[in-house]
Amino acid sequence: MNVQKTSKIGLNGEDIACDFLLSRGHQILDRNWRAGHLELDIVSEDQEGVHFVEVKARTAPVTSTITDQVNKVKQKRISAAALQYLNKKHLEGQEVFFDIVSVLFDGAETVVRYFPQAWIPMYF
Repeated sequence: MNVQKTSKIGLNGEDIACDFLLSRGHQILDRNWRAGHLELDIVSEDQEGVHFVEVKARTAPVTSTITDQVNKVKQKRISAAALQYLNKKHLEGQEVFFDIVSVLFDGAETVVRYFPQAWIPMYF
């Protein structure tokens, strides 16, 4: 699969994930926020707190699980980015959640799965 097609799938997935989160009462604070080599796909907020949302958009068939796709190394990178985000945006003290939204494009069907509180970092 070429990079341009992969990028388009990722952007479509993030758009769908944002719409999904908005429908659940979230406010989107940032998308594709970067701090050096670290990136956050979506940062949202709801009445419970701030959500750092990793989006996994794929085209069927998928051979790996969400835990394979968002492994411990990826979780550490997202957690490090989240710490920087909280400090730069002066949001220290907020309740923080690490979520995953999976978007699967399967022919004419799009399947969205939400994994709230997918993991809890060791140092939060």
